[in-house]
Amino acid sequence: MIRKSQSITNKLWSCSAVLGLLLLWQGICSAGIIEAYLLPSPASVGRALITEFPALMEHGKITLKEAFAGLFLGVVLGFFIAVIMDHFHGLYRAIYPVIILTQTIPTVALAPLLVLWFGYEMTPKIILIVLTTFFPVAIGLLSGFQSVDPDEVTLLRSMGAGNVSIFRYIKLPGAMGQFFSSLRISASYAVVGAVISEWLGGFGGLGVYMTRVKKAFAFDKMFAVIILISVISLLLMKGVDYLSKKCMPWEEI
Repeated sequence: MIRKSQSITNKLWSCSAVLGLLLLWQGICSAGIIEAYLLPSPASVGRALITEFPALMEHGKITLKEAFAGLFLGVVLGFFIAVIMDHFHGLYRAIYPVIILTQTIPTVALAPLLVLWFGYEMTPKIILIVLTTFFPVAIGLLSGFQSVDPDEVTLLRSMGAGNVSIFRYIKLPGAMGQFFSSLRISASYAVVGAVISEWLGGFGGLGVYMTRVKKAFAFDKMFAVIILISVISLLLMKGVDYLSKKCMPWEEI
């Protein structure tokens, strides 16, 4: 009951903060402090969201398809890299600096090269999402693998367990918390990465839609897309939270 009461209180505070920001936004627009063509009011953004909803859904399907494909491949790649670095210390010292180097390259600078090399289809967008999402998963899992209790590992080895058994019964369960925390970050990165890649070329997607409405100076529609992207990211993060509760029921005890 205490936990449920705290959850309700936290949600009330969050909803109050969002409502307060909306009221402040509406007040600024109604008072004419900022011109309407620069900052559309929440009411006009809501109307744009309703009138453009069918088009947004069509473009959103493309963006979600890219985001899910890139996120899945990014998680697989991150898991593989984390396992390799955990088992082979020499490869860890060789691979880790390269992984860090990949994250120092701005995605906005890399996206045009991927479009140039792979065209305007889905392939360059998925590659960019993979490069964006694999890093949190790899680092989170590696941290989880390395934080296991060494006494537990020694105990299993004394009972004749091999590396596979130690990984299955100690390292993997012990790293699940860090994995889902990293997956939550990667899920939000996947949507943002898909939109950024669509800015630079494509035939559909929320990024392409944003580029079109920006050129038409339809900023109410631009804000509508931003809100939709935020909602999608939040839903994906909530989905990861739900999955983590199903995979780690002992955390709820």
